[in-house]
Amino acid sequence: MKILCCISHVPDTTTRIQFTADGKALERSGVTFIINPYDDFVLARAAELKEKNPSGVHVTVLCVGKNGTSPTDSVDANLRKALALGLDEAVRIDAEPVDAFFVASQIAAYAKDKGFDLLFFGKESIDYNGSQVPGMVAALLNLPFISFATSIEINNGTATLTREITGGKEVIESPLPLVLSAQKGLAEWRIPNVRGIMQAKSKPLHVIPPIPVSPRVQTLRHEPPPPKGAFKKIDPDKVEELVQELANKGLI
Repeated sequence: MKILCCISHVPDTTTRIQFTADGKALERSGVTFIINPYDDFVLARAAELKEKNPSGVHVTVLCVGKNGTSPTDSVDANLRKALALGLDEAVRIDAEPVDAFFVASQIAAYAKDKGFDLLFFGKESIDYNGSQVPGMVAALLNLPFISFATSIEINNGTATLTREITGGKEVIESPLPLVLSAQKGLAEWRIPNVRGIMQAKSKPLHVIPPIPVSPRVQTLRHEPPPPKGAFKKIDPDKVEELVQELANKGLI
């Protein structure tokens, strides 16, 4: 079985976001970039499947992105971290991920003739939270797509998946090949051990050029949210004061 794990290179969750002077891009200087947290779930699940069948499962990790100018902004370093979980090889498509369609087109072009049985994605990236790329890849490759999965089991070429729905859980069966986006619950996050880190240094990491694709979205400007205004703090025991304040503002 061949698995493709697609990951995003995103700012650390503790980063204080700032933009360039023209507002068109993130100010990357001084920012530490990490593997998108939702992608850690699919990497961990792929590692589990690899451990169960070391000779029968091959896992490729892919990211669309250019290496930054600092060690904390290295896509290759994050790909190596993914490989340290025991995965087989990595691919970096050397292009800025300018919009979801551009990224999906790059991934689909790479995957279309590789015979992957599973294409794994986190449900969204934490920078733009679009949840668009996995579905677009499935459409471009004409493959079935299951979103927000919390578990997956493979048996005789069929995937059995679970996802949470309002009031319960939904169990879905799908033939392979399949595109899957995952949320928390698919697997427990893993921390690479020393042996995995050392082995990852010698595993293949291929850098390939992008295909020509015109982005569908043009960024005009990013702006931070307005600063918080003045507020009044009311003691939780003073319910009548709270009610009166809300009434004065016309909220009740």
